[in-house]
Amino acid sequence: MSIAEKAIVYATLILADDNVAITADKLEAITKAAGVEVEPIFFSLFAKAFDGKDVNELLLNVGASAGAAPAAGAAAGGATEAAAVEEKVADEEEESDDDMGFGLFD
Repeated sequence: MSIAEKAIVYATLILADDNVAITADKLEAITKAAGVEVEPIFFSLFAKAFDGKDVNELLLNVGASAGAAPAAGAAAGGATEAAAVEEKVADEEEESDDDMGFGLFD
């Protein structure tokens, strides 16, 4: 990621942190004050991308929907399969300690 790209992202976060509307003019003002040259297209792109959106809420819910699919699969009958996998992993861990002739707390 280039310095210009980082600058526009940081400018967006600064505006969001201060609960200020994210506009192209404000993004441009922040990056110019920082002394970073950014291509003018980025200002309008970021302003349109975050228009009417709460950036703080987006940051807090980054992975919220990604975890729902595996949980649904496990609830639909994968519980016994998950228990079998855990047992297999536990057996492998015990075997690896036995192979070396000592355990961690021996």
